[in-house]
Amino acid sequence: HVQLVESGGESVQAGGSLRLSCVVAPASTIDTYCMGWFRQAPGKEREGVATITDTARLTSATSVNDRFTISQDNAENTVTLQMNSLKPKDTAIYYCAAATPLCTILTMVPFALGQGTQVTVS
Repeated sequence: HVQLVESGGESVQAGGSLRLSCVVAPASTIDTYCMGWFRQAPGKEREGVATITDTARLTSATSVNDRFTISQDNAENTVTLQMNSLKPKDTAIYYCAAATPLCTILTMVPFALGQGTQVTVS
């Protein structure tokens, strides 16, 4: 089955940057499925942040456009979320996700989620 392990979350000041990583197993997952990042803030519903398909098509939420960038490294089996110009409203637990192919930020339905990594912006 698919295993996703996130890392990189920490506490930062507003305006700062963080780079979240997700190690994906098995390796074929990145080549086959859509990968993405969700986040969930306290008391709020889970929100899709960014997606990348197996053909490297990217989509992202309006709230993070031009600040967050998703990428993947097929050789290293990792999916990365580069987050710049962080704001307090970005505070949340961030989850790496695997979804059915050809997903977008509006259509992504994950079948696997990681354990999450906490991002706190103050």
